[in-house]
Amino acid sequence: MKRLLLFLIASGFIVGAYAQSFNGRFSSSIYTFERNDTVGSAYMQARTYQMLTFNFGKDNIWLRSSFNLEYDVSNTLIDDPRFRTYNLYVDVQKMWDVVSLKLGRQPLYSSIAGGVFDGATLGFDYKGFKLLGYYGGNVPPYQAWEIADFSNDNFVAGGEFTVYALTSWRFAAKYINKHFPSQSYEAVRLDPELNPINVLIENESNEYEYLSGEVSYFKQRQYNFNARYSYDLNYNTTSRIELSGRYETIKNLGLTLYYNYQEPMVRYNSIFSVFNFANTWEIEAGADYLIDDKYTVIGKVANVTYQDETSQRVSLGLKSPYGTVMVRKNFGFAGEMDAISFYTAFATLEGLLTPSVGFSYTHYKLTPDDSYNEVTSLLGGFNYRPIRMLSFDLQGQYLNNKIYQNDWRLFFKINFWFNVIISK
Repeated sequence: MKRLLLFLIASGFIVGAYAQSFNGRFSSSIYTFERNDTVGSAYMQARTYQMLTFNFGKDNIWLRSSFNLEYDVSNTLIDDPRFRTYNLYVDVQKMWDVVSLKLGRQPLYSSIAGGVFDGATLGFDYKGFKLLGYYGGNVPPYQAWEIADFSNDNFVAGGEFTVYALTSWRFAAKYINKHFPSQSYEAVRLDPELNPINVLIENESNEYEYLSGEVSYFKQRQYNFNARYSYDLNYNTTSRIELSGRYETIKNLGLTLYYNYQEPMVRYNSIFSVFNFANTWEIEAGADYLIDDKYTVIGKVANVTYQDETSQRVSLGLKSPYGTVMVRKNFGFAGEMDAISFYTAFATLEGLLTPSVGFSYTHYKLTPDDSYNEVTSLLGGFNYRPIRMLSFDLQGQYLNNKIYQNDWRLFFKINFWFNVIISK
C-alpha cells in the first residue's frame, strides 16, 4: 500500500507539472441543533463543515479530490476535528482512444453496491464495447486519511462488460466480491476443567458476492424499458429482479410500470446470516398528464407482498412552475399513514434571490391497535447569489412530534466556485 501511496503522490506532481486548469468548489457551512442527554437537560450544538472539491489537470489527465473537515464549535465531540477524504485519485481517460485508468481513493458506481474504495480501475472502451475491472481495499472508518490494508479479509474486486453498440439498446454483465474484516473480541469460556478463562474470538470475514445482468431499451418520446437480475453466489439464490418501463406515445400522457422482487442483502458469515429472512414483491403502476405545458398531474398505486401479508400505497400529486404538492396514503401490513407535503422555490431578480418554502404533515400508526401519531415539519429559507461564482444559503427547519417537540434548527452555507487557467 505504501507503494500505491508513493505512486499517487508522484502522479500528482506529474499532473501538476502538466496541468493547465484548476477548478472546483469550496463550501463552508454551520448547522445548529438542540441535543438532549437526559430528561429535562438540553444544550445547543453548532457543527461546522468545510468542504473542498477540486480537479487539477488538462485534457485527459486529471487529479480529482473531495475533502471535508467537520468540527463542533459549541461542545467538542469525540474525535473532533474530523477530517474526511472522500476522493483523491488520478484519472486518465482515452489513452490511445481506448484505455482509461483511475488510481487512488475513488468512487464505485455499481447497481449492486456503491461507495468508495482505495485501489485501481482499468477500463477498455472500443466501438461500443466497454470492459471495466477494479480492485482495492475498503476505506477506513469515517473516510480517514489512511490507506486501506489489502488482505484476504478486506478487499473489493469486480468488473463490468457493457455493450452499447446497438442503437437504442444497452446490455451489461457485472460481478462484485466484497470482504469486510470482522473485529476480534475476548469472551469468557470454560476450560476442560470448567474454570472460566478469557478466549480471543476471531470470526471469518463478512462478505457478499453477486453476479448481475442488465438490459435497457430507450426510444425517445415513445417508450423505454429496463431490466435487471442479480444472483447471490454465496447463498446460491436469486437476489433481485427489477423491471421498469415508461410509455408516452399518447400526447401529454405518460404511463409507468415498476416491478421488484428482492431478497435481503445479508453478508455471508455475519451474525445476521443465522436468522430466517424472507423476500418481498413490489409492483407499482402510475400515470402522469401534462396540462397547458405547465401542470403535471401524477398518480401511482402500489402493492407490496411480504411472506404472509400485503401492504398498499396510493400517491397523488401536482407539479407546477409554482411548486409541488404530494398526497400519500399507506395501509396494510406496513402500517397506516396519511401524509401531505408541499415545496416551492422560485428565482427572483434575475437569479439574485431564490426563496424556498416546504411543509409536510404525517398522520400514522404501525398496527391497528396503536394510537395515531403526528409529525409536522416546516422549512424556509433563501439562496442569495450576488455574483456567478459565489452564493449564500440560509434555511430554518422546524419539527414537531411526540419525541422532538418544537425542535428548531438553523443551517447556513457559503459556496464558492473557482476555475483558474494556468498558462504555460
